[in-house]
Amino acid sequence: MISLEQLVRPNIWSLAPYSSARDEYSGKEAHTFLDANENPYNEPYNRYPDPLQRELKQRLSKVKGIPAENIFLGNGSDEAIDLAFRVFCEPGRDNVVAIAPTYGMYQVCADINDVEYRTVLLDEHYQFSADALLAACDARTKIVWLCSPNNPTGNSLDRDEMLKVLSRFEGIVVVDEAYIDFAQQPTMRTELAAHPNLIILQTMSKAWGAAAIRLGMAFASRDIIAIYNKVKYPYNVNLLTQQQALEALSDPFEVDKWVKTLLQERTRLMQAFRDLPCCEQLFKTDANFFLARMNDAQKIYDYLVDQGIIVRNRNRVQLCRNCLRITIGTRSENSELLAALRQYNE
Repeated sequence: MISLEQLVRPNIWSLAPYSSARDEYSGKEAHTFLDANENPYNEPYNRYPDPLQRELKQRLSKVKGIPAENIFLGNGSDEAIDLAFRVFCEPGRDNVVAIAPTYGMYQVCADINDVEYRTVLLDEHYQFSADALLAACDARTKIVWLCSPNNPTGNSLDRDEMLKVLSRFEGIVVVDEAYIDFAQQPTMRTELAAHPNLIILQTMSKAWGAAAIRLGMAFASRDIIAIYNKVKYPYNVNLLTQQQALEALSDPFEVDKWVKTLLQERTRLMQAFRDLPCCEQLFKTDANFFLARMNDAQKIYDYLVDQGIIVRNRNRVQLCRNCLRITIGTRSENSELLAALRQYNE
């Protein structure tokens, strides 16, 4: 890895962050707050939340096995994705490299930030070659984007190839692990100490069943987290989100039960799909969804919509021709989907 100062945009490196009222007395005990122009009534919602979410990070530290100073919390993972472009990429000059197909927000954020977005197609097994990915990089490549398990394909990327990229690429490598709780492959969090150029993204939206609270996590070196905290908006994670996340984290064993049930349902649903005349191929998955190649994805999608059942049509995505992405629901929801597809007439 080249120095962090060389990777970060010069204006960001020298940026003086906004100093919020809640930062200025950090480390001191206080009981009377007359500093932030807040309304003194309607507690606790009248007060600005902790801008660094300290209590929540301490709880996450115990659950994830990561020191609190190595954790950034954002308004969904999308904030952490956007911050990577804003921190490291000079608009109109720098580029990033990603696998394809993958999560669409990487390209959206690249376009918003005026950063060239280069893609390297996966192979027929939805795997990538580190050599091919690195060959697409040049001196202006600041970030490599990897998503494992990948969306929309569902499979975990080859860990040895990811480590090869981490070892050979001198810029930032982001590994998006939104679906890691459903995977057999272990998290890349254990690689943080050895690879200071690594950023790992995780979320409360999937296994934790908390998509509505919009809480994303980034794990990285203390220096990278410090820059993220400098650039983010002061109160980016609201009080209600912090409270709900703390409540969810108080019972991680409930999440383990949800994951086990969803994996059982995934097996049942995929086995049933293999017997459907309209299904031509299923792809290996390590997520709470699977990709299915149908004989006419658009026609089947429209039919399901008419039945009040919504799946994701990925027909127009690279390498996903005629594919539907099926999220694992409750047993009754999955059975409703199967019943509709068994009645489908081509």
